Amino acid sequence: MAGSTDSEVVVVTGASAGVGRATARAFAERNAKVGLLARGEDGLEGAREDVENAGGEAVVVPTDVSNYDEVEAAAETVEDAFGPIDVWVNNAMVSVFSPAAKMTADDYRRVTAVTYLGYVYGTQVALERMRPRDEGTIVQVGSALAYRGIPLQSAYCGAKHAIQGFTESVRTELIHDDCDVQLSMVQMPAMNTPQFEWSKSRMPKQPQPVPPIYQPEVAARAITWTVDSGEDELWVGRSTVKAILGNRLIPRRLDNYLASGGYDSQLTDEPTDPDREHNLHEPVAGDFGAHGPFADRARDRSYQLQASMHRRALALLVGLAVAIASAVVGRRLVSRDTDW
Repeated sequence: MAGSTDSEVVVVTGASAGVGRATARAFAERNAKVGLLARGEDGLEGAREDVENAGGEAVVVPTDVSNYDEVEAAAETVEDAFGPIDVWVNNAMVSVFSPAAKMTADDYRRVTAVTYLGYVYGTQVALERMRPRDEGTIVQVGSALAYRGIPLQSAYCGAKHAIQGFTESVRTELIHDDCDVQLSMVQMPAMNTPQFEWSKSRMPKQPQPVPPIYQPEVAARAITWTVDSGEDELWVGRSTVKAILGNRLIPRRLDNYLASGGYDSQLTDEPTDPDREHNLHEPVAGDFGAHGPFADRARDRSYQLQASMHRRALALLVGLAVAIASAVVGRRLVSRDTDW
């Protein structure tokens, strides 16, 4: 039952909650047709309602992105419903809050399978469909942690680093083949998402994002803008810029800084519930929505992102200001010469 392809056809993985949920809604506001992929069926149904209420269309496809066959089947389902996929957003992730010394082989295997290989499989499946048409956009939802590792998240940081390297490698191949498929990566700051309520943790206190914290709608705006602009990479939030540039300039100093403060900044004062459910292997039941429990501290906008999105206009304004200032100074100098 292939539908009209007049609207964007978008696939979002990890669409049941957090950044994926907000991103699906953002595309729906553009009247897109959205394929919603995730494991949690309660959250997927909530995402479907969000998309339809925002003016889009949705198809729900329960999918574990660590399984290539499931990702391939999901892409077929979306295209059967809506037609060729225009945009694929890789976003699904899991994490474990734990010192590396307490991590298990299974912890590393599972985080890598979802958070890294899930992106690889999504990229492969999307490219199989986009290459023959020589068009389409793939967006990898990254993190400042793709460049700068922090304590207690060695598996997640390793996966994000791997995505960065994978993406750069594949992009060079697309350029070599003169292929017009766009492959982009958006590096995110700390987000107010439900992952901190359901990620596996071995810490005595409950985890939290490292401030400053942003609402997931900030991430969604960055993703949709990246699709429209064709940017290869976008950094979101001043904290992301500081982390990436700092790691380039003073990596050893950051090692010491994070060793002393990186634990406390990721933990609240609330003790961890010993019966806390986690989603490492199975989704946690319920619809958690896009937002986590840190709304009172989360920012609705990033001025750094706004500047990045409008940097050409800002450059013109700066150039105009410089030209005006130069003209004023020149006139004053001429006036002085005349007075003499």
